[in-house]
Amino acid sequence: MSENTATEATPAGEDVTGAAAPDGAAAAKAGKAAVADVEEAMKDVVDPELGINVVDLGLLYGVHVDDDNIATLDMTLTSAACPLTDVIEDQARSALTTGPGGGLVNEMRINWVWLPPWGPDKITDEGREQLRALGFNV
Repeated sequence: MSENTATEATPAGEDVTGAAAPDGAAAAKAGKAAVADVEEAMKDVVDPELGINVVDLGLLYGVHVDDDNIATLDMTLTSAACPLTDVIEDQARSALTTGPGGGLVNEMRINWVWLPPWGPDKITDEGREQLRALGFNV
């Protein structure tokens, strides 16, 4: 289930209030996943067209985990016309709720955002190395 909204995304590592994400120990005591753990698990989600994970591609704009351990992910795509949102949502759900690292959160939602627009500047250094290995000039 995706929401198509045109909102500014919260930077990864902050919740929607702008507060810094709790550390792993504090999150475990609170019964909710740490934002950093959710971000790490999202590295198992691979863009079906490029074969690079969505974190290193810069598609994950922000993560919020509420007190019920429900993760809301602010994500974008390389193109608003991308037909593969369902594939990415299924991979994310598996990575966060049932897959390797499964059970990290109770539920997961993706908020598809289009502002700021994605650009190659959002790709991490590791993502650039992976793309170069595939023959892309970045």
